[in-house]
Amino acid sequence: MRDIKVGNVIFGKDNLGIIAGPCVIENRDHSLEMSYAIKEVSEDVGIPIIFKSSFDKANRTSIKSFRGPGIQEGMRILSDVKTETGLKVLTDIHSPDQAGLVSDVVDIIQIPAFLSRQTDLLIAAAKTGKPINIKKGQFLAPWDVEHIVKKMEESGSQNILLTDRGTQFGYNNLVADMRAIPLMKQFGYPVIFDATHSAQLPGGSGGHSSGMRDMIPTLARAAVAAGCNGVFMEVHNNVDKAKSDAATQWPLNKLASILIELKKIHNSLR
Repeated sequence: MRDIKVGNVIFGKDNLGIIAGPCVIENRDHSLEMSYAIKEVSEDVGIPIIFKSSFDKANRTSIKSFRGPGIQEGMRILSDVKTETGLKVLTDIHSPDQAGLVSDVVDIIQIPAFLSRQTDLLIAAAKTGKPINIKKGQFLAPWDVEHIVKKMEESGSQNILLTDRGTQFGYNNLVADMRAIPLMKQFGYPVIFDATHSAQLPGGSGGHSSGMRDMIPTLARAAVAAGCNGVFMEVHNNVDKAKSDAATQWPLNKLASILIELKKIHNSLR
C-alpha cells in the first residue's frame, strides 16, 4: 500500500491519520477557535490531525439550510487557519472550476460522496497534484471504487485517499459495512472511515438529516479494528447549535477521549 503523507499526518499501513473539524465554515472566529482547540487536543493525545471544514455545503436537503461563506471567503478563512495554527487543512470541491483556486490554499482536496463518479471533477482534482480524498458514494459497492481509482491514476494522480462513509440501504438509513475497508484497501491506497457521516439518517428529519450520534464511537472503534488507515470526524464545540449536520457532529470536549481509544486499538494491531 502507498503511504500518503500530509505534513506530519501519515495515512498508511502503520499509521492512523485523523481528519477533524466542523462540518461547515460558520465564520472566521469559529473556525479559528475550533482549529486552535483541535490543535491542542492533537498535542495532548500525541496524534497529528488535519483540520477540515467546507466552504459550501452544496447538497443540503433544504434550499433554506445554511451552506457556508462561499469559496472566496472560505479560502481566506482556511488560509488564516493554516497561518495561525500551522495545521494542514482539507476542504471539498463541487465543480471542476473550483479545483485550481482551492488547491492554492488547502493541503488535501476532498471529493464529496455524491460526486465520486463525476469524471471531470476527478480529472480536475487529479491535475492539481494535491492529495485527493475521495468519499465512496453511498450508492456504490466497495469494488466499484476501482473505477474511480483508475480515473485518478490515468489523470496523473497517485496521491489518493479513499473514504467509506456508509452505504444506503432503503430510505433514510446508512449501513456501515466493515468489509468495505479491506475490500477498498486492495486498490493500493489508504482507506479512511468517516465515523460521523456513517451515523447519519439522510433526510430523516424531513427538511434536514438526522442521525445517531451515540453510535459514532462504536463505528469508529470497529473501523480501526477492521484495519482502516485513518478516521474522519466532524467536530463542533456546541453540537446542538451547529449550522450543518448537528445530529452527527461529535462534541469537541469528547474528542480527546475517543482519539485515545482509537490509538490504543490501532497500536494493539501493529
